[in-house]
Amino acid sequence: MDVDPRHYEQIAIKDIDIHNIVLSYLVHNCYRETLESFVACTGMPEPADYIEDMEKRKGIIRCALEGNALKAIELTEQVASNLLENNKDLHFDLLSLHFADLVCAKKCTEALEFAQNKLTPFGKEKNYVEKLEDFMALLAYEEPEKSPVFHLIGLEYRQDVADKLNRALLAHTNLPSYTAIERLIQQTTVVRQSLNQDHGKDGIPLFSLMDFLEG
Repeated sequence: MDVDPRHYEQIAIKDIDIHNIVLSYLVHNCYRETLESFVACTGMPEPADYIEDMEKRKGIIRCALEGNALKAIELTEQVASNLLENNKDLHFDLLSLHFADLVCAKKCTEALEFAQNKLTPFGKEKNYVEKLEDFMALLAYEEPEKSPVFHLIGLEYRQDVADKLNRALLAHTNLPSYTAIERLIQQTTVVRQSLNQDHGKDGIPLFSLMDFLEG
């Protein structure tokens, strides 16, 4: 049942709703063992069809995070053959991770050859030119971690690419790209903005808890 967002504090949250939020988070982040324990404790039906997908995604994401971006690309192409072909931004980001790893390993010649063969072709499209320039700038510094573009070799950038890859893999298998809790936060932000704009006016939009959960 839809309710005025001003009355959310009066909503009685059901256990099953909370369980679904937790389950969504565990599936999204590939926490298989925790998921199995959670299912056993709550008596929820185990999402058996997700288990194999979780293990595959977990392996791919681990490769991206642990300095084996080319392996991540290879595994991605095995489970989703057209994903990177249709998502050039993600493909570039994964290739850039390998380039950054070569630079950090002081393999500058190999890094330059890799850039010429794999990254430069992206330069034909205007939106990649600035990115290419930033990555190539890493080669100009003996200590790239002290360069103005040091963030490109940092853990935060790597994690961001891994998150994008995870979301893309989830979407490819028709699973939500964002967890239920993330969608709750996003929807709450919309509600707050709406209340601020329409305070004291009619026509405040109505939302339901299941809208939050199902997105």
